[in-house]
Amino acid sequence: MDAATPSRSGARPVYSIGAVARMLDVEAATIRAWEERYGVVLPARSRGSQRLFSREQVEQLRFVLRRIEEGSSPADAHRLLQEQLGGGTGPVLGGSGRRPLVLLAERDRYTVELVEYLLRAEAIDVSVVRKASRASGIVAKSEPDLSIVEVAMASGMELCRRLAAGGRSPVLALSSLDLADAAIAVGASAFLRKPLEPLQFVAAVGDLLEGALTGPVRTSPS
Repeated sequence: MDAATPSRSGARPVYSIGAVARMLDVEAATIRAWEERYGVVLPARSRGSQRLFSREQVEQLRFVLRRIEEGSSPADAHRLLQEQLGGGTGPVLGGSGRRPLVLLAERDRYTVELVEYLLRAEAIDVSVVRKASRASGIVAKSEPDLSIVEVAMASGMELCRRLAAGGRSPVLALSSLDLADAAIAVGASAFLRKPLEPLQFVAAVGDLLEGALTGPVRTSPS
């Protein structure tokens, strides 16, 4: 099976992270990074704070690796695993019990990784596009609850204007440049200067999503 069905024996924490790394032929550092970034496969801890994985969790990690081998990103592979496991039990911004979807149009890899980490920790799905030209297809297909746009990327300001004019969801503009006035002028609901301060970013996202969490659940495209 790709994702193991929970059982009393299969759920017992047994394997060290080194053993799991050897079993799956993946670096232990990668397994730790996935745990911290996506919070889906969460091992138990021994009295000495060593990670201990169950057989079930080994199968869950194997599921993730198979999806990555098939072409999924690690983020999407973990999203699929979470769906297999019933959607998880992480917190949801606004407390509505439903998972919002955020579109992130961003070219900088560090910012993408940080935003994905912060939002997935809040049980928010993220669809990433690295070119503004690809955003329209995501919006038409998935109708995100919030769009986050790097307005200094190629056509980023125009994308911000089009998304805001569409009126489907709020737009949070980002940039390392002081483009707040320009972004607000084309319709952005808010502007944050990079590098992002995590608490300020999560608070801003929560404020913008507050009124968008009552419709049907939307999922990012696979």
